[in-house]
Amino acid sequence: MFTQNKWKKTVRTLVGASVLGLGLLSTTSAIAESKGKVHIAYVEWASTVASTNVMKAVLEKAGFEVDTTSLTAAAMWQSVASGDADAFLAGWLPVTHEDYYEKLKDQLVDAGVSLNGAKLGLAVPAYSKANSIEDLNEHADSFDGQIIGIDPGAGIQRLTAEVVKEYDLKLRLRDGSDATMTAALGNAIKNKEDIAVTSWTPHWMFARWDLKYLEDPKGVYGGEEQIHTFTRKGLKEDMPEAFAILSNFNWTPEDMGAVMLMIEQPGADPFESAKKWVEDNPELVKKWMETQN
Repeated sequence: MFTQNKWKKTVRTLVGASVLGLGLLSTTSAIAESKGKVHIAYVEWASTVASTNVMKAVLEKAGFEVDTTSLTAAAMWQSVASGDADAFLAGWLPVTHEDYYEKLKDQLVDAGVSLNGAKLGLAVPAYSKANSIEDLNEHADSFDGQIIGIDPGAGIQRLTAEVVKEYDLKLRLRDGSDATMTAALGNAIKNKEDIAVTSWTPHWMFARWDLKYLEDPKGVYGGEEQIHTFTRKGLKEDMPEAFAILSNFNWTPEDMGAVMLMIEQPGADPFESAKKWVEDNPELVKKWMETQN
């Protein structure tokens, strides 16, 4: 039987343990809730799907919840400018998204360059007789009088419309999507047919098929592009760690290409592929996750 002193001691011990347990639970809960949710907008382009899923995996690794929303290019820019989304990783500058940037730059924060060495242009199969955009009219019939494009809100569609005008092309630019464009390209190559598609690097199609960019002597597509990460105003103050990770994010076309190829495999899940790549590249990911105390 307990003596009165032993009973009091036991009660104090139990109460203390309960209070400690509640304190630990409260602290753990606070830690779990303190990171918050990050909302990333993106476009269904192979490059952007890759970078968005990798960033989702990294932010979740850091303890954040992450929502992603697929939008058109114009809506992606506007959603972050208005604060409806926190960030996007697909700001192609200085040429591709020049219009969006000039209109919305004062409502956004440029968190930095995530990739250098991007390129835009028209691509054709390597076996094509056309080597320059100027050659397209001569071979218009073999190209079925058309250029296969992607979504109408994309900067490359605007630039390609300028290409058609500047080179006085007799080919019609067709709208579509990244998926329909690559499907048409694959089918044409399978049948050894000519096809001209709006294209950009990095993209997995250059690893899968033997392609070439058509020369652009008038320079309508511009030179080397950079891909920037943009965030809403106030994210740096609201979630400094998340902002730091987004700002630190920087990789090579080879890195992005590897993720795109993983995602493109039959039956592959984009997010699971991205998580696998993150697990396989700990040193680079560690640099992205470094934040100042």
